[in-house]
Amino acid sequence: MRLSNNLMYQNSVNKILEGQQGVANAQERVTTGKKYLSTSESPSAYSQAALYTNKIQTNEQYTKNINQLNGRLETEESILQSINTTIQAAQELTIRAGSGAMSDDDLKSIASELSELQKSLVSLMNSQSEDGKYIFSGYQDTTQTYSFNSNTGQYDYQGDQGQHSVTIAQGVNVKSSDNGFSAFEKVNARLNVVDNEGTITGSITAQSTVYVKNQADFDKFHNANFDLDPTATAADNSFQVELVAGVNPGDLDTYVINDGYGNPVTPAVTGEFTGEPIEYAGMEFKLEGTAPGTFEFELEAPHKENVLNTMQNLITSLNSSLAGDELHDALADGLDQLQSASEQVVFTQASLGARMNLVESVTDSNSAIDINNKSSKSNLIEVDMAEAISDLTRHETALQASQATFGRLANLTLFDYL
Repeated sequence: MRLSNNLMYQNSVNKILEGQQGVANAQERVTTGKKYLSTSESPSAYSQAALYTNKIQTNEQYTKNINQLNGRLETEESILQSINTTIQAAQELTIRAGSGAMSDDDLKSIASELSELQKSLVSLMNSQSEDGKYIFSGYQDTTQTYSFNSNTGQYDYQGDQGQHSVTIAQGVNVKSSDNGFSAFEKVNARLNVVDNEGTITGSITAQSTVYVKNQADFDKFHNANFDLDPTATAADNSFQVELVAGVNPGDLDTYVINDGYGNPVTPAVTGEFTGEPIEYAGMEFKLEGTAPGTFEFELEAPHKENVLNTMQNLITSLNSSLAGDELHDALADGLDQLQSASEQVVFTQASLGARMNLVESVTDSNSAIDINNKSSKSNLIEVDMAEAISDLTRHETALQASQATFGRLANLTLFDYL
């Protein structure tokens, strides 16, 4: 084939243009960091990269959820700690009130301190999040958690038993709050009798009383004998102390413990009645009068009591100038229920801590997954910078060679061969 000057010139120009395009493409890859300049260069790589992009964006939302969740859990943890500290302070005051060396004024002073602690508890239990939602109201988080009912003189829970949750990973939902029902309402009240004065018959007088003195023994008795069947009658949960006159003159009267139907309990419990208090199953009976007669008492049904009402009852009792067994019983109620309330708060804190540990674990897992997703996406469509710079250098060198060759060819004439 004959090579004309025009053909050589055109070939050289084409080489220079190709070189310039190669340099431009290599330079764009270096500048943008993209391995491919258009989807058509590798449709499969772009398709897979799009899947990784979705995963990365989803993980970013999980990260935002985790940050929000951590804030909520840390806020609740701080509030619960403050609540428990306040309850413990109330316990100390209650113990001090039962020291036996307190005047009426001293007891009223303690009641005033308890009232201030109660106000603090009301504020803490009605805490709101940064967006104004009540933390312990469950799904009813626009409703104040606790409010005072002036008709009953008690604090009522206004929320429900719902718990909000936040998704922090695929298939992983974590509770972001605890409702007041679980944290504050599920507190066992002290087991007791319905009426300390009971019901009397015969020659026993109205001054007779029964009080729980040994709570542990009474709790065992109550748990073993209280009939939880909804159809149970009062007699099913009642017992009697019956005084029986001596058979012969000079014989001491005796007592026998009966069930609510007047039948002796099994095994039989009996003894001489000397006028001194009778002790049975953690209870102390002070019976006034003579035989024959019965003193009947009913076991109180197990129930729950929130700490605000426990403190309200304590404050009322301390302001009522109670003394002796009445004061002891009121303080026992308060102390037992404050302890139970504290334990329930601690239980809630433990549950909260477990969730915080889970969040920390999932955060680490999400971080590892995110690194893998970004690495896989990078391998698919992002350029290896060292390789890209080397490629750019190669294209620049080729272009420079084409330009130099073109210059030499452009200056060729026939006279160079003569």
